[in-house]
Amino acid sequence: MRKIILSLIILFSSILVIVYLIKPGVTDDESLSEIRSKFEKRATPTTDHSKLEALQQDFKTPQEVTAACMNCHTEAHKEVMKSNHWNWERQEYIKGRGIVSIGKKNAINNFCIGVDGNEKSCAKCHIGFGITDKMDGYTDSTNIDCLVCHDNSDTYIKGSELGGNPMPGIDLQKIAMSVGKPTRSNCGVCHFFGGGGNNVKHGDLEKSMFNPKKEIDVHMASDGPNLRCTDCHVTENHQMLGKIYSLSSMNRDRSTCEQCHKETPHSNEILNEHTMKVACQTCHIPVYAKDNSTKMEWDWSTAGRLENGQPVEEDDELGNHTYLSIKGSFKWGNNLSPDYVWFNGTANHYLLGDTVTDDSKTLVLNSLNGSYSDRNSKIIPVKIHKATQPYDDVTKMLIQPKLFADKKGEGAYWKDFNWVRASEVGMKEVNLPFSGNVSFIKTEMYWPVNHMVSTKDKSLQCIQCHTRDDSKLKDLKDFYMPGRDYNKVVERGGVGLILVSIAGIFVHSLMRIRSSRRGKEQS
Repeated sequence: MRKIILSLIILFSSILVIVYLIKPGVTDDESLSEIRSKFEKRATPTTDHSKLEALQQDFKTPQEVTAACMNCHTEAHKEVMKSNHWNWERQEYIKGRGIVSIGKKNAINNFCIGVDGNEKSCAKCHIGFGITDKMDGYTDSTNIDCLVCHDNSDTYIKGSELGGNPMPGIDLQKIAMSVGKPTRSNCGVCHFFGGGGNNVKHGDLEKSMFNPKKEIDVHMASDGPNLRCTDCHVTENHQMLGKIYSLSSMNRDRSTCEQCHKETPHSNEILNEHTMKVACQTCHIPVYAKDNSTKMEWDWSTAGRLENGQPVEEDDELGNHTYLSIKGSFKWGNNLSPDYVWFNGTANHYLLGDTVTDDSKTLVLNSLNGSYSDRNSKIIPVKIHKATQPYDDVTKMLIQPKLFADKKGEGAYWKDFNWVRASEVGMKEVNLPFSGNVSFIKTEMYWPVNHMVSTKDKSLQCIQCHTRDDSKLKDLKDFYMPGRDYNKVVERGGVGLILVSIAGIFVHSLMRIRSSRRGKEQS
């Protein structure tokens, strides 16, 4: 009899646990419908720019368009000229450094390395015109490029190596009369193609996101909520939420999942408990580079190979460059599982002129801060981009070479293919010493994966992390994870607690049964 009662108690307890664990939550369709209804109520524009007389003219230069915009939007240029999109730098606090200016002007990356001296090429993705190596364009408000963010005709194109100016021959009048709220096209034309091509940098931002299906991203899906970038990256007075971690050091003005999906979005409390230490993206973006390849490795040391005096290009079967004489060798990846790191929202960065203490180790250019013991840290998914890039082993500084010039003989590597000369000219332009030695150093950059959110059924499952067989979190060693790790004390203690709990249930049940029998006997 006792064995039967014990078996029933264990069975009943197991059923309760299973029911609790598999309790249905909000479905994808229900959640996405709520988001869709929220953003379908976007404000309707009150101005038809095609009817404005000020825009009905034959514009000779893009600056004339900006001047016409400023006639009505009298204060907008002041807001823009305070923005990060315009200045390419901002004041940030970095632990151990204090308050510093940081941005594209002085943060080294391991793609095209740096902006200074190469502005005329890099400015294709700047919201201004007339940007030169003297940065002249920054002081004139008519050099603000209103159209790159507000063109709704999808015909505005920035020119390559034109200092931020548009392609010659485009219809500026037609474009000016077609302006409106920024669309994915406006944002994507720069953010999808940064680093020299589609999906080169981020891995989760590329041209398939112009009009994605749910399989690519459930939020931006044209058959889903169809969100614009500015729905999450909320903007006020041209100041935008969301900052790229390759350049940002402080945990402020971020764009977060919790803006829509609160802190505990699951009906299952066990999952809600995970949100204390696990970012939403970790489970809900199990794969990135879903459609087009992303660059994973870049080796500058192999650049410079010429055939019959001419630059060489080699591509893989997908059309990705695997070798370019001007840049070196590349490795790409598709449908990639992210790496995972602890992150508390703050970061450190290698800035122009920093010295390397140990060049035998891989140099991380943007160290993401965090650990299990840090109460503000969560596990996030990242793309790790690896590179081999030019380095002065005498001054112990990364080299920012001169890459671009209009013609040969000015020292630009992309024209003259001479590392020593390109390094000499480049370092002189940023007012840093150069010993004359060019070696190469291995570097890494961490790019948090925040887009390409999968449907609920494609999210990470418990067993993918809580397992000893190639756990997704196998590289995070600073905490104990049930199922992944083994510790005799913890395992035996856990089994002991389970047995004590079962015994407690059993004893309590027996007491209730005896109490019930006594009550019947007394009655």
